[in-house]
Amino acid sequence: MRAALIDGKSIAAEMRAEVAKEAEELTQAGWSPKLVSISVGDTAAAELYVRNQRRSANSAGVEFEARNYPGETSLEQLTGILQGLNADPRVNGIIIQRPLPDHIPVKVLQKMVHPLKDVEGMHPASIGNIVYNDLALGPCTAVAAVEILKTLPMQMEGLNVTVIGHSEIVGKPIAFLMMGLGATVTVCHHMTRSVAMHSRAADAVFVAVGKPGLVTGDMLKPGAALIDIGINRVETPEGAKTVGDADFDSCAEVAGWITPVPGGVGPVTVATLMKNAVLATRMQMDHYRDAYARTDI
Repeated sequence: MRAALIDGKSIAAEMRAEVAKEAEELTQAGWSPKLVSISVGDTAAAELYVRNQRRSANSAGVEFEARNYPGETSLEQLTGILQGLNADPRVNGIIIQRPLPDHIPVKVLQKMVHPLKDVEGMHPASIGNIVYNDLALGPCTAVAAVEILKTLPMQMEGLNVTVIGHSEIVGKPIAFLMMGLGATVTVCHHMTRSVAMHSRAADAVFVAVGKPGLVTGDMLKPGAALIDIGINRVETPEGAKTVGDADFDSCAEVAGWITPVPGGVGPVTVATLMKNAVLATRMQMDHYRDAYARTDI
């Protein structure tokens, strides 16, 4: 039997419905969630992401503002812009769109976003909190991948998991998130001697490398869950198409569950961004109320 297809769009729709309820509650309390997207220079590569984020925000009751700045905008100017957004109580979340011009280091900008407004979960404080199993505003893609696995009829405690790829914003956070759920985790990377040896022993495999066709069916344990996080554009006789890091056809013959690309992790990642936006708004509301209560003593 072929693997069951995991419908990321359906999972994302359920998440947005929950987010919309919370957004409405916050709006009634005078705190309407608002996201600001920052793009610099040629925005063609980010347009699809911005469009999807705007659409998801609209359906989740979250206000979305896209700001595009010229490619020659300096780091100093962007620093001032982010400082203003950090101090503006009407803005609850900040998104840094990638790619950025070469003279703008993305990690520097991510560190400038206040942790309470870091809805992407990219600030070092946000990622570091995962080590302590504090899941507030975690990295969206990593959180989304784990949330997808949690929808399957698998017991997380004691689950054998292999993560292929150890990036700071996807692979490593997934490993810590799964350990927090009680799973036994192996992390593979470019220096791992035999990735297949580890992936064949796993009940669930996450792959996020950026290499199409990296994972094949003979690398999987029969019935395992495969969460494919890769997004790659490849040329085929029929034209360019988007694929993941797994060879879908061979993996689908072995796996028990598999995420499609597109339509798997991607929609859930955007929905997680909206969930973070609402959570950030609530955290900021509590922060300002606590600060006001202290000054009123």
